[in-house]
Amino acid sequence: MPLLRYICDKLFAAPMASKATSLRLPEPLAAELAAVARADGMPISEAVRQAIEKHIAERRADEEFQKRLKLLLEEEQKLLKRLAK
Repeated sequence: MPLLRYICDKLFAAPMASKATSLRLPEPLAAELAAVARADGMPISEAVRQAIEKHIAERRADEEFQKRLKLLLEEEQKLLKRLAK
């Protein structure tokens, strides 16, 4: 299914702005990532994007993470208000 999703995204999705990011991986992990991407018939960058999307979705669904995120947001808002004075 990941290959079908990749092809559909490439054919039908509107172009999206992107940002290049460097990532350093231990050699064994990089080799495993490359093998997974090859087996799924997609570029390594797409395999990484999918993994990141999945990770973020899991974090969004985590109640404890959401609590920490809310506290962080409140702290950031206080800081920004102080700086704006």
